Amino acid sequence: MKTYLYIAIGAVAGGIARYQLGIWIGEWRGTSAGFPWATLLINISGAFVLGFLFRWLRFGTGNHHLQALLGTGFCGAFTTFSTFSLETVNLMMESQTPTALLYVAASVVLAPVGCFVGYVAAGIIE
Repeated sequence: MKTYLYIAIGAVAGGIARYQLGIWIGEWRGTSAGFPWATLLINISGAFVLGFLFRWLRFGTGNHHLQALLGTGFCGAFTTFSTFSLETVNLMMESQTPTALLYVAASVVLAPVGCFVGYVAAGIIE
């Protein structure tokens, strides 16, 4: 049960960080820049943070609660793209590059398809 509390605390912090960083990037780049700069930069920075934490916590402290707080909680709320990136890197580090490439291609193609289907489904029930 204690682990869930760590995840929740991290998720609150990650969600707030994502929201605030989105505002700052929007002010810096402008909201009408025509490109989703905030999302891109959040995804890249979240992937960096999760990759760093994975290596540091795995080979460093190994603290399960710290992993739950920062990895699952903070990074999970900050961006799920960081998890996707870490899973891809792990596949490549395990010499499963073809599987990693398939995972990337399937995710990049099928996630927007899923979003589109959800959008259409919502329109049908309106």
